[in-house]
Amino acid sequence: MRDHTKLRAFELADELVLLTYRATASFPSHEQFVLTNQMRRAAVSIASNIVEGSARASEADYLRFLDMPYGSSREVAYQSSIAARLGYLSDEAFKELEAKAVETSKVLNGLIRSLRGQR
Repeated sequence: MRDHTKLRAFELADELVLLTYRATASFPSHEQFVLTNQMRRAAVSIASNIVEGSARASEADYLRFLDMPYGSSREVAYQSSIAARLGYLSDEAFKELEAKAVETSKVLNGLIRSLRGQR
């Protein structure tokens, strides 16, 4: 079993969850069950899938569970862009959220590529 807490990808994903929750707290109430919910679910799923994948016995399962959060991190970056263009996020909040989502996806991509190279 792998220790997810030692992964930089998990640290970044965990930070992204907190940033996302804080950023979406001020979204309009009519977005509570739409963009707010979608962004939060995508961010939480990144960290959650890293944790679940780390607990899987096979390398193939682990990789499958790392592929999912990579996609979700790109999703959060895009949804942040939507929120900024709608005026729900300040430029500063958007840049911080997008940068963390992009960094998370890059680190995940590096981890995935590294593991696939070892097979």
